[in-house]
Amino acid sequence: MAITQTANAHWEGSLTEGKGNVSLDTSKSGSFEIDWKARAEEAGGKTSPEELIAAAHSSCFSMALSHGLTGAGTPPTSIDTKAEVQFQAGQGVIGIHLTVRANVPGLSNDDFVKAAEGAKANCPVSKALAAVENITLDAALI
Repeated sequence: MAITQTANAHWEGSLTEGKGNVSLDTSKSGSFEIDWKARAEEAGGKTSPEELIAAAHSSCFSMALSHGLTGAGTPPTSIDTKAEVQFQAGQGVIGIHLTVRANVPGLSNDDFVKAAEGAKANCPVSKALAAVENITLDAALI
């Protein structure tokens, strides 16, 4: 059975002069300010669509990697994933770099890298972001 998650955005004004907010409605985790400057220059205490994509990708990737490792008989003790989403005005999202460090007892680094590559290719958010041509991965055990 499919589950629907909901967020809402409200925007006022032009792209470069306007402002708005986005709310995470399903979880009721909060409402966050958004504007062009936070997206194209510096955050200044506000979020951006790309930061939200980074949050979605890092969490989905971590879950997929944990699932794959556990299914292979080597459950992780911990997984830490950072997603860096690159945005270029006029072009959009031009790249995503995932950095993952994990503690997985009994697994070689080479096998971990293979598992991480599989999670990168198969996590639902990675699949949703298939239009991004440059998604890179740095994976290592700690």
